[in-house]
Amino acid sequence: MTARLADIAAQAGVSEATVSRVLNGKPGVAATTRESVLAALDVLGYERPVRLKQRSEGLVGLIIPELDNPIFPAFAQVIGQALTRQGYTPVLATQTPGGSTEDELTEMLVARGVSGIIFVSGLHADTTADTQRYDQLRAKGVPHVLINGFSPHVKAPFVSPDDRAAMDLAVTHLCALGHRRIGLALGPKRFVPVQRKIEGFLGAMRERLGLSEDEAQLYVQHSLYTLEGGQAAASALLDRDCTAIVCASDMMALGAIRTARHRGLSVPRQVSVVGFDDSPLIAFTDPPLTTIRQPVPAMGQAAVRALLEEIDGTPAPHSEFVFMPELVVRGSTASAPR
Repeated sequence: MTARLADIAAQAGVSEATVSRVLNGKPGVAATTRESVLAALDVLGYERPVRLKQRSEGLVGLIIPELDNPIFPAFAQVIGQALTRQGYTPVLATQTPGGSTEDELTEMLVARGVSGIIFVSGLHADTTADTQRYDQLRAKGVPHVLINGFSPHVKAPFVSPDDRAAMDLAVTHLCALGHRRIGLALGPKRFVPVQRKIEGFLGAMRERLGLSEDEAQLYVQHSLYTLEGGQAAASALLDRDCTAIVCASDMMALGAIRTARHRGLSVPRQVSVVGFDDSPLIAFTDPPLTTIRQPVPAMGQAAVRALLEEIDGTPAPHSEFVFMPELVVRGSTASAPR
């Protein structure tokens, strides 16, 4: 038991005496310190004593667009774990083609008395959607946090990656490899993350290559966030003699690689491809995909913290928490062909 106390104390950064007080349910320990000790138990794989297991604080809904794209299960896992650690029970609601809409899923969750809802890439990201649905949700007293897609009309906390910076990272990397005809494949223009990526791409093409906005726009191709969408976009960009393609999702990037190979082009020797997300298992594709890593763990945990503050009666400001993405260089990018 002594060794175990020492391990937990070291992990939590507290004394063994403090660990002992927490494990025995004694008073006189700050709430944050108690949480650190309980988190250390979880990290080290120790079962929490029964008396310390938090009672369920209630249900929290998580609405995501789909499960086919691995980035959404990644968000669900991070958010679900963070909620569970705080004593809440996550309820995953997924939209499917021809199935329940976001509004129907929201209504279902509210009817079940959820304490709050986290939306990932929902209608809040669509500039053509009516945002009154979120006003109505707030009027019902249901706190909510939105991930990916800021709207000035929705009075709630937002969590986003820096899409503009992401495009600058990708373009800078490809320019350093000698590429001059760089294409951008992404989804429909009505979505906020798409608009921001375009802004970042156009700015980077101007700064790195001296292209005007009109010139750089010729290398922007809209499609769908799917494997097939990536294929279609890549086909159009290769017709414009692009030697490198930046894709707005890893799924699109895999489609772009497939199109290049169907044309007899080698990736990355003749065409370089950059993805976006760094989805699970994407490092093991052929070739391993160079991509922009979306900081999912940090974003998911921030969303949970903001939501729980709202639930506890301390509303987070109507603001956007923006997280810096990271370029992960692997095998799908190389020097531009001569």
